[in-house]
Amino acid sequence: MNWAVKRFYAAVDARAVEDGFAITLDGRIVKTPDGARLVVPTHDLAMAIAGEWAAQEKTVRPDTMPLARLAVAAIDLVRPDRQAVVDRLLAYVGTDLVCYRTESPADLAARQEAAWRPLLEWTNAACGASFIVTKGIMPIAQPPATRRALQAAIEPFDDMEVAALASAAAATGSFVIALALAAGCVDAEEAFAAAMVDELFQAERWGEDAEAAVRRQALHREIQAAARFFDLVR
Repeated sequence: MNWAVKRFYAAVDARAVEDGFAITLDGRIVKTPDGARLVVPTHDLAMAIAGEWAAQEKTVRPDTMPLARLAVAAIDLVRPDRQAVVDRLLAYVGTDLVCYRTESPADLAARQEAAWRPLLEWTNAACGASFIVTKGIMPIAQPPATRRALQAAIEPFDDMEVAALASAAAATGSFVIALALAAGCVDAEEAFAAAMVDELFQAERWGEDAEAAVRRQALHREIQAAARFFDLVR
């Protein structure tokens, strides 16, 4: 959804349909880029997405419509091939941010431990998924049981929730942080802080880099959108 077009509608609404709640423009149900109807499971989510459409001015800019983008991802990407999206999520098991620690400086290592150890303990307690933690950046293999436990943990998620989970994992670099966000174990600000431990430490020590700051702001928005989507879709 990187296109932009001139606003072509006047009225925006959300209405109940047989399989959920549809977003309408001038009375017509919005279609996704693949031609499916934009129908979501809750009235609150439909109204929030309708608000994004209503907020568009002369030009429709999907980059300012994060909830709509997540709903479209669920319909056009997750629904047709859910297992492929789940497999991409499970790929984080071997590369999850929270499992790779620095050896120095010691104060950064301490921040990583303080931010990430509680998340790993929660994942183990909630899902039975135990991770191996290492120092350095060389990939390590996690126990096969960890992957199975995490796959089982997200089996009850509907397609909308899987789309939001995938977005959160991509933004944070962590299945663990994304799952904690989905479960309400952390909020958006806590998830962002956990994902940015290293970058914020470097900014404090060496000064802010403008390009890195813009990137962090974009990731922050993605995490906030995923958190709000989880709340609205349930």
